[in-house]
Amino acid sequence: MSRHMPDGAPRRVRKEPDERRDQILACARELFSRRPYASVSNTDIATAAGVSRGLLNHYFGTKRELYLAAVREMLRVPPIPTPAFPDGVTMEERVSQSIDAWLTLLERNRETWIAALDLTSSGGDDDLEHILEEARDGAVDHMTQVVGLAAHSRTHPQIRAAFRCYSALAENVSREWLKHARLPRAQAHLLLKEVLLNLIDRVLPELIDRGRQAPEPAAT
Repeated sequence: MSRHMPDGAPRRVRKEPDERRDQILACARELFSRRPYASVSNTDIATAAGVSRGLLNHYFGTKRELYLAAVREMLRVPPIPTPAFPDGVTMEERVSQSIDAWLTLLERNRETWIAALDLTSSGGDDDLEHILEEARDGAVDHMTQVVGLAAHSRTHPQIRAAFRCYSALAENVSREWLKHARLPRAQAHLLLKEVLLNLIDRVLPELIDRGRQAPEPAAT
């Protein structure tokens, strides 16, 4: 971006370091979401961001590091407010409201979300798998708060495990809806709501009960 001096000569606007970094990251996200990793060079990203390769390397090091930062940013959708617990609001209403807010968020960020899922779906890449696991942990934290199980999830690992499985299901439902158009939004909402309510009402109590009955591992 440039401004003009009184004599008409262009003058580059000085950006703060965080702003410049965000600009580079946004351009990298755009390029990696549209083109295969191998076909995107640091020169391409630097040109798109209007910076030198040296500055790009200063902020992110290698193309690989920038790629991982871009994917992590794609999966870091803005936080969804946790619904309040007013009197008379049922668990079904809370779950429905939260799922509806999540679907709206994905709809607004459709291309970025699909690109992030596609980039992390091939498997065999430990770094990408770690980024996806971080995103799922964040989703689990939110879901346990929505349904009032955040405290219990810290003492019962079965709860977090079950919600992590549900998070993977939610990713695939969003792909079926947004990418393949095999599920309309209303049906995606219904599927996610009913599975989550059944998980809370029927599956989790049994998982926790069976966890209490499981024999202690033998001492070595």
